[in-house]
Amino acid sequence: MGVRWRYFSVIFIFGVLYLALIAKLFDLQYYKQESFIGIMESRNQLSGVLESERGNIYITDKNGNKIAVALNKDYSIIYAVPKEMQKVAVESGLTTRIYAEKLSPLVGKSADDLEKQFNKENDEYELLVQKAPAQLLEQIKNLNIKGIYNKKISMRSYPFEKLLSHLIGFVSPANDKESEKHGNVQLGRYGLELKFNSVLAGEAGEFGKGKIIKKPEQGKDLFLTIDVNIQTQSEEVLNKLAEKWGASGGSIIVQEPSTGKILAMANWPNFNSNNYSQSEIKNFLNPAVEAIYEPGSIFKIITMAAGIDSGKITPETSYIDTGSATINGRTIKNWDLKAHGKLTMMNVIEKSINTGTIFAEKTMGHGVFYDYLNKFGFNEITNVDLPGEVKSNISHLQKGKDVDFATASFGQGVAVTPIAFISAASTIANGGVLMKPLLFADEKPEVVRRVISEDTAQKVKAMMVSAVHKNVIAEIPNYEIAGKTGTAYIPNFKIGGYTDEVMHSYVGFAPTSPPSGGPRFVILMKLEKPRALLAGETVVPAFKELAQFILNYYNIAPDGLVNNKL
Repeated sequence: MGVRWRYFSVIFIFGVLYLALIAKLFDLQYYKQESFIGIMESRNQLSGVLESERGNIYITDKNGNKIAVALNKDYSIIYAVPKEMQKVAVESGLTTRIYAEKLSPLVGKSADDLEKQFNKENDEYELLVQKAPAQLLEQIKNLNIKGIYNKKISMRSYPFEKLLSHLIGFVSPANDKESEKHGNVQLGRYGLELKFNSVLAGEAGEFGKGKIIKKPEQGKDLFLTIDVNIQTQSEEVLNKLAEKWGASGGSIIVQEPSTGKILAMANWPNFNSNNYSQSEIKNFLNPAVEAIYEPGSIFKIITMAAGIDSGKITPETSYIDTGSATINGRTIKNWDLKAHGKLTMMNVIEKSINTGTIFAEKTMGHGVFYDYLNKFGFNEITNVDLPGEVKSNISHLQKGKDVDFATASFGQGVAVTPIAFISAASTIANGGVLMKPLLFADEKPEVVRRVISEDTAQKVKAMMVSAVHKNVIAEIPNYEIAGKTGTAYIPNFKIGGYTDEVMHSYVGFAPTSPPSGGPRFVILMKLEKPRALLAGETVVPAFKELAQFILNYYNIAPDGLVNNKL
């Protein structure tokens, strides 16, 4: 009896344990399944496993060939598992500080910062190095630190490095909040990577918190209107120009006026999108769309277009230039400090006379002038597909004094974005029709509105062509080039008024003769704080160099024969 009882007791005990084990397995398999999936998913997110393949960004050339400027590539990352490191350190009678000191010189982080990472409680992942080279992997392997690992993951690569950096932007690791929302660890920052992050990343739902909602879809590619050769040449010209004249910044935009397509958008200083951490944050903003500046005398073509289209003046309208104009107690002089006597409006553009555009603005009236500035788009954004676009600033003219309108007529006291001004200049090149600036190859041209008549556009174009002939510097043999210089003093935002520093601008387009079929490109150049007084020394020769390149690149036939220039 006793033996039998003990036998059944053993069976009963093991039976209870077995049932308990089954119950535990059932609990793990069914009731806590979501929790474990969430944990694994969280780990995978940190290592990039659940990220979809991010879409590529392509630019093109004149033959339609696609060139990738942002793509995905396998890189080695180095990461730590602090939970494991802490355990090994305790077992060895050490602290994680010793690991931090050994790794610090190799990973480029301070020992204090690394120690904080390694001491996080229950932490199973801390990224140490992205895109680690083979030599670094070997060096860290030789340290033989438990809890330090490496693996290959697909990451963003920019094969042209600095090319188009402001327009493209870059991607960087998401913080905890961002990871919870987006379900991936690489998010677009600045430029197109930011503006179209969801499209490129193929986002399809949120992740985490123990639930799988939906995995990401394949990211979509972006195809841009940017021409690789025009962009490359623009950046080379701008970099050389800025370095030669010690400028603090600059921009070049090239646009196709008939469609609004942006062919190039270059800014200086730029940055390497692969190593963005080595650049200052201020360099990430795109000054072509996110900053305004006083354009100076290039704005005179807008004033003349408004005056001629309103019927108040013609290119032959004349006045007497005394060298200065006193308005509201302020005396405004010409840039050369000279009085030129009797001048036509054509002469005003040729010689860039301030008193001439003051005369033109006064003749048409403040209300007419302001209305045309609105029509040209200076009171709205262009809606170019880039983040952070700001609006040009002409707001003070709503209740401005006479002197405010006078200075605005030659581009001082008003501020524009480069993208807004090239759109306005392209309106003149395009026969008076304002187009939306386009960045995507599959977008259809979009007319914003007609701003001036075709006749007015032709007259202003002729004034600009004459200015190029008279001033010679921008002339290209056998071609008719339209252009206008601009030099503006930079405002002193601390004490008011203006500094002695200048902003140089040039806007021009070609070809211009009727048989050519109209201008193929418009170029806007801006150079900030160069060590030179006149734009004729800096941006004008640079414009000529870039324009000559584009004419040759497109194999555009000479059009100078129309005006007996051949």
